[in-house]
Amino acid sequence: MSDLLDLADSASSQDGYSAKDIEVLEGLEPVRRRPGMYIGGTDERALHHLVAELLDNSMDEAVAGFASRIEIELSASGVVTVRDNGRGIPVDPHPKFPKKSALEVILTTLHSGGKFSSKAYETSGGLHGVGVSVVNALALRLDVEVARGKVLYRQTYARGAPQGRLQRVGEVANRRGTTVAFTPDPEIFGTSARFRPDLLHRMARSKAYLFRGVEIRWACDPALVAGSQVPAKDVFHFPKGLSDFLATLLEGRALVLDQPFAGEADLAEGAGRVEWALGWPVDEEGYQGFYCNTVPTPLGGTHETGLRGAVLKGLRAHAERIGYKRVGAVTADDALGGSVMLLSVFLKGPQFQGQTKERLVSTEAARLVEAAVKDRIELWLGEHPGPAAALLDHVVARAEERIARRKVKEVKRQSATRKLRLPGKLADCSLDDQASSELFIVEGDSAGGSAKQARRRETQAILPLRGKILNVAAATADKLAGNKELQDLVTALGCGAGKGFRLDDLRYGKVIIMTDADVDGAHIAALLMTFFFKEMRPLIERGHLHLAQPPLFRLSAGGKIFYARDERHKDRILGHEFKGRKNVEVSRFKGLGEMNPAQLKETTMDPKRRQLLRVQVNDVAGRPTGQLIEDLMGRRPELRFQFIQENAHMVQEVDL
Repeated sequence: MSDLLDLADSASSQDGYSAKDIEVLEGLEPVRRRPGMYIGGTDERALHHLVAELLDNSMDEAVAGFASRIEIELSASGVVTVRDNGRGIPVDPHPKFPKKSALEVILTTLHSGGKFSSKAYETSGGLHGVGVSVVNALALRLDVEVARGKVLYRQTYARGAPQGRLQRVGEVANRRGTTVAFTPDPEIFGTSARFRPDLLHRMARSKAYLFRGVEIRWACDPALVAGSQVPAKDVFHFPKGLSDFLATLLEGRALVLDQPFAGEADLAEGAGRVEWALGWPVDEEGYQGFYCNTVPTPLGGTHETGLRGAVLKGLRAHAERIGYKRVGAVTADDALGGSVMLLSVFLKGPQFQGQTKERLVSTEAARLVEAAVKDRIELWLGEHPGPAAALLDHVVARAEERIARRKVKEVKRQSATRKLRLPGKLADCSLDDQASSELFIVEGDSAGGSAKQARRRETQAILPLRGKILNVAAATADKLAGNKELQDLVTALGCGAGKGFRLDDLRYGKVIIMTDADVDGAHIAALLMTFFFKEMRPLIERGHLHLAQPPLFRLSAGGKIFYARDERHKDRILGHEFKGRKNVEVSRFKGLGEMNPAQLKETTMDPKRRQLLRVQVNDVAGRPTGQLIEDLMGRRPELRFQFIQENAHMVQEVDL
C-alpha cells in the first residue's frame, strides 16, 4: 500500500492532477450543472418539457386506473400547477431512508420512484424516477401537496432543496391525489423565459387524446391569452381517443378515403396495447404523431416501424387477393407518405433513446405492433372494397411518381454539362422573350406543315405530335417516362414535369393546343389537358395554357367568306350573313392539314383575328377537378359508367 501511495504522490507532483480534482456530484447537483443531459437543453422546448414530465406522471395514474381527472393551470406570475385525483405520492417514511418521507426521496433523489417494477404501474410514461426530481432540481420554487388517506400533506422546495419537513396540514374528506406547483429557475432558463399558453394548451389536449378515459381541465390567467385563440378555460375528454384526434386534423380537407383506418388491439404475449388512426388527405400535407405510454416520441422508433410494415404488408396481401398486380414497386413511404398517421402504444418497461425519450428503441415493439395491425388492415380493406381500391390507386400513383422523379434525376445527372437538345421536329421561334413567345401543339405532320408556314417565325413555335397521346391518368410512370411524344413536349417546354416542374424555366408565355375541330380533335385536346393538369398544374393555374379555335366549316357566296366553328355557328351565319341567298358554298375541313397556310393563319394563328380559350381549373358543383379527371380519365371504368348514368339526361341530339 505504501508503494502505491508513493507512486501516486510522485505522479501528482509531476502533473498537478490528483484525486482532489475529481468531483463527486450528489443529490440533484448533476441536473443543475448539466440540465441538457436530462431535458435536452435550456431553451423553450426544454422549459415546456418540465410540464410534460408532470403531466406524464399524472397520466400514468390515469392509465393505471387510479385517476380520472387531471388539471393544469398557468398563473399570471408564470407558475404552472398540475393536479390529479390519483392515489397521491406515498408520504410514509422510506425503508432505506427512515428519516425522510417517500415523497422527499422521490423529489430529491435521482432514479427513485415506483416505476422500476410493475408492482405500482403496469405501464408508465414518466422518466422512471428521474422526471419529477429533475423538475424539482430546475425549479426556483416547487410546492407539492398530497391528499392521501383523507389527509392533506404539504412540502416546499427551492432549487431542489426541501425548505422544511413534510407537514400534515389536516383532514380532507373529498380530496385525493397529487398537486405540484413550480416556477422555473431563471438561473437555468434565463430571466426572459416564459411558458407559452398555446403550447401548454396543445400539450394538454394531445394527452387527452391518448387515453380516452381521462378528463383534462385547462385554466390560464385571462391576461395571458387576451387576443389569442387560446381559451382561458377548457375541458378535454375524447371518448374515441385517436379517432377524435384524427377527425380534428382532417376536418374540412378532401380525403383519398371517405373513412379513416382506425382501431386498437392488445399486443401478443400480454406485452401491452396499441391504438392507431390513419387518414390520407388529398393535399398530402401529412402529420405524424407517435406515442409510447402517452409520451410523445417525435423521432418515431420501433413502434413506427411496426405500423409501417403492417400497412405495407396488408396492402400487398389485399392486392394479391383481388388480383391487383401493380403494387410490386410500392414502398412504405409510398403507402404512408403524406398521410396523417397517429400511433399510441402502451408497453411494459419501454426503452427509449435518451432521457427525453424522442425515439422508442424497444426491439420487440416492431414485431408486436406489426402482428397486431397487419391482420386488421387486411380485414378492413376486404370489408371496404371502394376505399381499398382508392387507396391502392393512390399509393401506386405515388410509387410511379417516385420512380419517374428518380429517372428525371438520372437524366439530369447524365446531361448536367450538356446544352439542352430540343426535339428535331420542333420549329422553334427565333426570339428568346418568354412573355411574347407561343408554342402551338398540333396533331400530325400535315397540320404541322401548314402551321409552320402560317406562323410568325419570331414569336410562334410549332410542335407536331403524332396521333392520340398517352392518357397519363391511366398510365404507369414507366409508360409516361417512355412516351416519346410527351417527353418531346416536356423537353420543348423546358420546365420539367411532375415533382420536378419549375414554372420559372417555362420557355413560352402561351402554350396553345391546336387540334382539329371534330370529336377526335377534342379527344386529343382532353388527353393533353389531362397531361398538363397531372404533370404541370401550375402552368394552367398561372394562365399559360390555351385552346385554339380552328373552324370546321368555310362558307362562301357572292364574294363573302365566313368561317364557322361548329354546326350551330354555321347555322347562325347562314341565317344572318347569307339570309335568303341560295347556292351558298359550304365546305367542311377534315382537319387542320386541309387548310392552306393562309387560311390557318387568318382563322386560328393570327393574334389580331384569332380566338383563344384559356384553360382554367374550376371545381364543378363542388366536385374537385382532380377527382373529376380521375373519374373520367382514370383507371376505373366503373366510375366513367357511373358518370354517364348520372348525366345522361343532359345529352341533346344534334343533327350532323
